[in-house]
Amino acid sequence: FEGLKAFCHENGEVVCFRPEENAARMQSSCRRILMPELPTDKFCDAVQKVVQDNIEYVPPYGSNGALYIRPLLFGSGPRIGLQPADEYTFIILVIPVGDYYQGGLSKPVDALVITDYDRAAPQGVGAVKVAGNYAADLLPNMESKKKGFPISLYLDAKTQTMIEEFSTSNFVGINNSKKLYVTPKSNSVLPSITNKSLMQIARDEGYTVEERDVPLEELADFDEVLAVGTAVVVTPVGSVTIVDSETGKEKVYEFGNREIGESTKQLYQRVRAIQNGEVDDRHGWNMKIHND
Repeated sequence: FEGLKAFCHENGEVVCFRPEENAARMQSSCRRILMPELPTDKFCDAVQKVVQDNIEYVPPYGSNGALYIRPLLFGSGPRIGLQPADEYTFIILVIPVGDYYQGGLSKPVDALVITDYDRAAPQGVGAVKVAGNYAADLLPNMESKKKGFPISLYLDAKTQTMIEEFSTSNFVGINNSKKLYVTPKSNSVLPSITNKSLMQIARDEGYTVEERDVPLEELADFDEVLAVGTAVVVTPVGSVTIVDSETGKEKVYEFGNREIGESTKQLYQRVRAIQNGEVDDRHGWNMKIHND
């Protein structure tokens, strides 16, 4: 499945943000689990059609809302065994959504490092968007929230030393003195289209962008930490706590005095301005919806 958004501009034009990237990611997911690939043109045509048919549900410009679009491909043939289906069905669901947080950016949230569960196996399906990736997080995420942590951070399953990603969002660390944007590169991490966009914006703004292994201890070097994804765009993270499983002792990394950092604001405002048609779409990310 996939997730993307359509936005209304001030002139009434409606656009969808980077659907070709979602098509490519769905194709990657299909290859991994032996489903037929939907060609990019058919994917984008379907997105065009569903937004056209639901154009009145696209929130107006200035509301900070969007039409959330959920493409879904599933096996629908009469088969119960563990093997590829003979028939597949592609559908798209849409729903209008507002800002994930009132005002666009939340106050920084506290994250807990998950040490007693794994989100994805090192050579599993962590890098593709399939339902099982999210199922693995349901229980640990609920347990974290009961402990007062709205968001969970996973380490690599093999060594438990490298940062991978948050429950449903990519990890980004910012070092302001070095103007450095760091995000993990791993075969177990889902490549986020939001993160890919923010990386390009960061480069445009003069940041050095590094996709690489990120040791847990490197949290001490970051001035700002972000969780990024389609639904929320950017969630500032105020702290990351890890609990020693043997002693119960906590180690807490704090960022930006628990205030929203300037780099976080800049990146968020820049990508939202592109989505809303308020600045030049220099990279050609917005696909216009033809309402005729």
